[in-house]
Amino acid sequence: MNSLTKNILLAIITAALFSAFIYLEYFGIENKFLNTLFGLGAIALLLSIPKKAVLFSGFFIGLFWFYWIGFSFKYQGVGYMEPFVTLGFGILYLLFFAPLAFTDKPYIRALLLFGLSFFEPLGWNWMKIELLFVNSYIGVYKYQLAAVLLALSLPWLIKNKKYRYLPLALLIFAYNYGYPQQHDAPLKIKLVQTEIPQSVKWERSSLYPTVAMIFEKIHQAQAEGYDVVIFPESVFPLFMNEMPKLIQELRKASEKITVIAGALMRENNLNYNVTYMFDKGEYSLAKKLILVPFGEYIPLPKFAQKFINDTFFQGSSDFVTAKKPTDFVIKGIRFRNAICYEATCKELYQGDVKYMIAISNNAWFTPSVEPTLQKLLLEYYARKNGVTIYHAANMSGTGVIK
Repeated sequence: MNSLTKNILLAIITAALFSAFIYLEYFGIENKFLNTLFGLGAIALLLSIPKKAVLFSGFFIGLFWFYWIGFSFKYQGVGYMEPFVTLGFGILYLLFFAPLAFTDKPYIRALLLFGLSFFEPLGWNWMKIELLFVNSYIGVYKYQLAAVLLALSLPWLIKNKKYRYLPLALLIFAYNYGYPQQHDAPLKIKLVQTEIPQSVKWERSSLYPTVAMIFEKIHQAQAEGYDVVIFPESVFPLFMNEMPKLIQELRKASEKITVIAGALMRENNLNYNVTYMFDKGEYSLAKKLILVPFGEYIPLPKFAQKFINDTFFQGSSDFVTAKKPTDFVIKGIRFRNAICYEATCKELYQGDVKYMIAISNNAWFTPSVEPTLQKLLLEYYARKNGVTIYHAANMSGTGVIK
């Protein structure tokens, strides 16, 4: 076996271990021991494999985690970009992990890897190194990651074979001793998962059946005695504030049950991705705070933004945001609102947050591991912050996250 083949093989094994927790979850395999073993194995390999293998590992990790991002481009009319986007994310994470390839000393790589855990390339924050341990015997706090890195790197500094593996005892500090307590909201909440493919979601012929389905679900939830019914992101494929008759019907329905649903809003020639809450005949809304990089905004200098938006996104990546998080109060209970990507951002968990309503449209990326990775990230943030998340999604991912 030549050197290149060996490095590629080591890289694939490392990337597979680094990604195993996602795919085990995807296939419904819940095993803390395997997640712990594979996570520790992945970190150990990243600290010790040859420099070239590190670069290949970063490339394959990028593919295994984010191959699905290019799927959405076909709905923007630029489906030919899909393989380039997939390749681009492989290269992005080759560069992300590249600092590890500047040294072959595991303890220096451990310091670099810990530093990388704070870095979000192009504002994309779904690469969380601690996420490997979200469903394992290891905790997900930074000090626990530091303990793992110390335990796996210090043996390389110890020359005496008798004591070489003594630092592994530091893993006791990485053990998951528990998270802040989470509570169920004292309301009966109905989460609606819709099954509307992205290919038909915005077609005019789909509008009436979609609206009819929504009202049917509202009446059903009311008959079943629910206090609140929650629908996914942009379940109404329209600019809600331009539909006064629809608003009036929803206000009427909300006399007996609180209705929360995603839609769009156009205001002063600006587009917003919003959540509407209809409650007791009135309504309020929450604008999205954090946009998806390249999906809803272009994280590049202004001179490049318009060209890329008009060329590759047909002008659709032009949403604007709220200035601060929005809370809904339902029967005296406060819920933080989050729309899709922002539910996986630390900013939404700042302040006094016990409950969160999150809505998503995962039709952009199904079938893929995207809803699974999203769920794992929601668990990561929910557990760290002691928040219970009520998540309603289109196509996949609906459920209570604890």
